[in-house]
Amino acid sequence: MSGFETYLLERTQAKDSHLLKVARGLGTYGALKKILDTPLTPKDVIEELKESGLRGRGGAGFPTGLKWSFMPDADKDTRKRYLALNADESEPGTCKDRVLMREDPHTVIEGCLIAAFAMRLDAVYIYVRGEYRVPYERLAVAIEEARTAGLVGPRILGSDFSCEIHMHKGAGAYICGEETGLMESLEGKRGHPRPKPPFPAGFGLWGQPTTVNNVETIYNAPFILERGAQWFRSMGTKKSPGNFLCGISGHVEKPGVYEIPLGMPARQILDEFAGGVWKKRALKAWIPGGSSTGFLKPDAIDTSMDHDSLKEAQSMFGTGAMIILDETASVVRSALTLMNFYEHESCGQCSQCREGTQWLAQIFQRIHDGQGRMEDIQLLEDLANGMAPGKTICALSDAAAIPTHSVIRNFKDELVEYVREGGHPDLRGKQPAVHQEVGV
Repeated sequence: MSGFETYLLERTQAKDSHLLKVARGLGTYGALKKILDTPLTPKDVIEELKESGLRGRGGAGFPTGLKWSFMPDADKDTRKRYLALNADESEPGTCKDRVLMREDPHTVIEGCLIAAFAMRLDAVYIYVRGEYRVPYERLAVAIEEARTAGLVGPRILGSDFSCEIHMHKGAGAYICGEETGLMESLEGKRGHPRPKPPFPAGFGLWGQPTTVNNVETIYNAPFILERGAQWFRSMGTKKSPGNFLCGISGHVEKPGVYEIPLGMPARQILDEFAGGVWKKRALKAWIPGGSSTGFLKPDAIDTSMDHDSLKEAQSMFGTGAMIILDETASVVRSALTLMNFYEHESCGQCSQCREGTQWLAQIFQRIHDGQGRMEDIQLLEDLANGMAPGKTICALSDAAAIPTHSVIRNFKDELVEYVREGGHPDLRGKQPAVHQEVGV
């Protein structure tokens, strides 16, 4: 079934893999030592990341090496410089980063140190989702282990390279997964995203140059520096190289986190890794990369799981978190659940998001409850058009609009049925339906 090289999860399988003595026995900190023992320069490290083609695993898929190169020249800009590691992982359906923090925190730390060397950083701040108690504790203990061993702090491994690592626990706010909202929270302020520009590389934490990376992104760095860019490019696709951690959940026989090469068809992941749709039922809908990537039809299940293929399917790779809905599921009810989430998590800063998420939730609710009108379908589309793309400070408004558009585009028949038949099947006949044919 596998038939491909795995590396992301190989170090998480050993007993007590979170402990320093075990991690070092498995090769952790080898890439860092290689960098410090050879004449590699920070620029060399960044060029290796660029050559590897590693794309961010936090949702946007931006080239990591290019992102690192945006930091200003440290010889000309003497301000303090930081990395903010985004370990908030609040996108519904996404559950990969916690595995890495819980089972192999030392490779996460090594990735942070490599990034710090490459960008000549002064410190790393790790922002962990508040609900992640065990991953937070494991990572905190690992940092202290590393500090005691001379791997964190001044003159790491006897070199001239120094870097401190700090941790910060969030309070369960989805909006703090957005990079500037995260920085505001780290600074002790309310988690309101900042307008861009200025971008974090020029004005980040406390007004200093800052790069924000996802945990899985950083976790790839030691492997690339140890084994080389061409090794990394030997996996995945030309434009999306490497493996990714696919968290697959919903109506499947074996939900979990699996390491998959980018470009593998979603059907193969569903059938060979997750055991297929549960209870021998048919597939009704699926979400490819976390809730904000929208609902796709069953006939799209042969789409390859990579950035470009999913874009062609009118979706996004996102965090690579697949959510599966079987034939008994209600897409309308699923969309309502998502809209309630986004309404609750909106920071309220932008009117399109503050008002739009409320209206989307209310309209999906009345369609679900059997009080919908045919013109509500057009109203949903109009509202979503007013919310995205790129009409607010951050992408939360887009994250609500994208699933809404996908329901209208791919499952309009179900919306029409709910209006005509009186809402969700469990509610039909219990209250009068509103039959209006306007806007169909």
